[in-house]
Amino acid sequence: MLVRRWALVLGGIATIVVLFVFASDPGGRSSLPSVPSAGTGTTSTTNQGPSATLAGLPGMPPVLNPNDIYSADRPGQLSPVVKGFPPLVYVPNSESDTVDVVDPTTYRVVGHFPVGGLPQHVVPSWDLRTLWVTNDQGNSLTPIDPASGKPGAPVPVEDPYNMYFTPDGRYAVVVAEALKRLDFRDAHTMQLVHSLPVPCEGADHADFSADGTYMIVSCEFSSQMLKVDVAHQQLVGTLTIPGSSPQDVKTSPDGKVFYEADLKANGLYEIDGNSFRVIGFIPTGKGAHGLYVSRDSRYMYVSNRSEGSVSVVDLNSRSVATTWRIPGGGSPDMGGVSSDGKVLWLTGRYNSEVYAIDTTDGRLLARIPVGHGPHGLSVYPQPGRYSLGHTGVFR
Repeated sequence: MLVRRWALVLGGIATIVVLFVFASDPGGRSSLPSVPSAGTGTTSTTNQGPSATLAGLPGMPPVLNPNDIYSADRPGQLSPVVKGFPPLVYVPNSESDTVDVVDPTTYRVVGHFPVGGLPQHVVPSWDLRTLWVTNDQGNSLTPIDPASGKPGAPVPVEDPYNMYFTPDGRYAVVVAEALKRLDFRDAHTMQLVHSLPVPCEGADHADFSADGTYMIVSCEFSSQMLKVDVAHQQLVGTLTIPGSSPQDVKTSPDGKVFYEADLKANGLYEIDGNSFRVIGFIPTGKGAHGLYVSRDSRYMYVSNRSEGSVSVVDLNSRSVATTWRIPGGGSPDMGGVSSDGKVLWLTGRYNSEVYAIDTTDGRLLARIPVGHGPHGLSVYPQPGRYSLGHTGVFR
């Protein structure tokens, strides 16, 4: 894994960057960070081509509240599909090729099973009925029955680093990082329907526009973001942010801004998805990595992996309200918010542990030993009508 990652980093460094001057930030937030040797601008190219109507992606469940796309994610708003599932936390251990299952009430590991090589994320399916473990180097997906917490027979799938689901529920979008592809597969059978080559290194994370017509994808090793037409499964734009290392991506509640956590810039780039340009920057902490919206849609939790902290961003003012630091340090990475919104769960990527953090005051509730290299854990079940994938993006 390290060999492959460094190869991708070197490929990203070799990328030629054409510069374009940043638009000024009318909101008066912090200026964009300096990027030595790469200049101070971005390159944004778009080719909108054919796209779904602004009314939304055909077949997508209607947006309940245009001002808050997460309005179906409130505490207690569990779908009838998941109401009988026991609350558990599923932790993929990338270096141990296992999954640990944690009881969120006792903070103890209550289950443990082997999976394929290099499991990266535990991904809730669009219909909420299955959890998929993405076994990156194992070239497979391991299904988990969330009613029992038990795994099933693996399904062959090439290079599944991460996985998302189109908002209409038709396709799983497998992020095949090493193969430089986005593979659109049948959401139920996982049979390949269309493979979209991507012109970047280290495609990792993504999120969808409020109307579901396009998705924004981060490319960790080539300082790029991609814009993909969902209906036509076509690349329609690229955005280069010099000196950056894009990580997680999350859409704002009003759908107007895409936030990109940046490992090198130590904060969040704000991107206008429609014009596909950077419109601002919010400094958070060293190694900004994972993004999670609070149950009331007021805040976004940002895991700063390199400094062992979590920044709480006020989504109204688009500024950091407070920062929580893990006692004794740590490496907070990927995770999710509990069903009631009271606990933020994150893996300690380089510490073989999981953190449970009180969202009222940032207090560390538990530090749970797990396997080696824990990565994209999933808290399940969670409120929401359907899942867009990753570790649990619900709407």
